[in-house]
Amino acid sequence: MPDTPPPLLPPAHRPAANWLTRLLLRLLAITSLGLGIAGIFIPGLPTTVFILIAGWAAARSSPRLHAWLWQHKLFGPMLLNWSQGGQVSRKAKYSAAAMMVLSAAVLWLAPTPTWVRLLATGCMAVVMAWLWIRPEP
Repeated sequence: MPDTPPPLLPPAHRPAANWLTRLLLRLLAITSLGLGIAGIFIPGLPTTVFILIAGWAAARSSPRLHAWLWQHKLFGPMLLNWSQGGQVSRKAKYSAAAMMVLSAAVLWLAPTPTWVRLLATGCMAVVMAWLWIRPEP
């Protein structure tokens, strides 16, 4: 049986010193987690970015949420890949690219001002280019 490396543990929980800061960060973590989950189902709403924000905020506010995110079968690998040098899986890249293309198509078919179409499509193109130059695990 080949030796398999031990699973990487989540980074240490580093709580903010002030209770109000911890509360606000916990609200940010929960809101970002909710948006990340919604992004699984809503085209154009990113999942990975919101999960990364949730992981960052949870590490500074809630040890329980932090541990849960890192042990989650869907969100844990995203956080692990990002912590190992900003890596993004090819599957996540394809999924994000497909959702951006779908969102751009809907935007161009919808009755929206041309400047909105150009701005949104330009932003998605920049994000897609940045995403595809990220290293893969």
